Amino acid sequence: MQTNLSDAAQTLARADEAEQILRSCVHCGFCNATCPTYQLLGNELDGPRGRIYLIKQMLEGEPVTRQTQLHLDRCLSCRNCETTCPSGVTYHALLDIGRAEVERQVGRPAAERLLREGLRQVIPRSAVFGALLASGQSLRRFVPGALGRKIPRRAARPKPRPAPRHPRTMLMLEGCVQPTLSPNTNAAAARVLDRLGISIVDVRQAGCCGATDYHLNAQQAGLERARRNIDAWWPAIEAGAEAIVQTASGCGAFVKEYGHLLRDDPRYASKAQRVAGLARDLVEVLANEPLGRLQELHQEPQAGSTSSGQAQRKIAFHCPCTLQHAQKLGGAVESVLRRLGFELSAVPDSHLCCGSAGTYSITQPELARTLRDQRLDALESGKPELIVTANIGCQTHLDGAGRTPVRHWIELVEASLP
Repeated sequence: MQTNLSDAAQTLARADEAEQILRSCVHCGFCNATCPTYQLLGNELDGPRGRIYLIKQMLEGEPVTRQTQLHLDRCLSCRNCETTCPSGVTYHALLDIGRAEVERQVGRPAAERLLREGLRQVIPRSAVFGALLASGQSLRRFVPGALGRKIPRRAARPKPRPAPRHPRTMLMLEGCVQPTLSPNTNAAAARVLDRLGISIVDVRQAGCCGATDYHLNAQQAGLERARRNIDAWWPAIEAGAEAIVQTASGCGAFVKEYGHLLRDDPRYASKAQRVAGLARDLVEVLANEPLGRLQELHQEPQAGSTSSGQAQRKIAFHCPCTLQHAQKLGGAVESVLRRLGFELSAVPDSHLCCGSAGTYSITQPELARTLRDQRLDALESGKPELIVTANIGCQTHLDGAGRTPVRHWIELVEASLP
């Protein structure tokens, strides 16, 4: 694709990157075939190719309107199009650049500004999010209809984590909403890793990965959170921590981009590159460990029964977009679950997004709800007893429909071990 960036666009910090991405696009349209919003809306401007044209026009000096902003807002950032693209267009990076520039040029209605700022002030702050959620859960019966159903149910208390006792150590990103919405997820991961001879070093100073701010166009705030996490992890990294484990694939996808996003920061570029290189989704860690002992434990009879029972349950796995399209780990969790003896039902169109997409389910509720219901129809087509996933956003969004229960896959694995 030929480009002719305006003088103003050429002064942008990521102008060269944007131009390179635009020129890599051959406008073939394969991306639209797998784009969830294009499939729903049938509008060229609500597919990747159309959005690329909108960003190109803006960077070439064409007028930018509220309609431009709307089409970019409707993108899920699911990156399905990147998996499909034969030219390797890094669409998500161009989208970040385009959204930030549109945000600078086009004002938002007051209600949208308040919503987005509220999300930024609440979601990355675990204590604030937890307190507000607890209040909402207490008052849930007084909240009408659909709004009340949006409030997640109370999560069970987590079981204790094992104390560090192994020479092999790893870090774990605690996240911002997961400690409240699914507090047992990281605890279960720590216990499973402990059985494999790996201890988790507690670094509570590390907080939100920065993705919420960054993808709501407060990009500098998101990068500042990344710097704080790097500072918090660095002593343990220098002490020999093997990896930084993420149990939320959305966080993992963002942490793996720290090196790219901070490549021009003289103080943090090299550290960010090392952190990104150490970032591992939980399934990457388990897939590289000898699972023989876990398999033996999984198959041992529980007290009072002839088998563990867990492997007899049919489950469906929802593979989050951030796992399969961003981290390129599609099929990895399914492989581990099958190795451990679980029966997985087939899921049609497993490449499609559930509509959670970070804060998308809040900022674009109607589209998100339609995508969620379509995904649940596909997940439930094999009549599973349980749905498991690898991202807290997907887990909460899908479970919020009140249909088949949804949990993190590591909780299922841990519960199956005697």
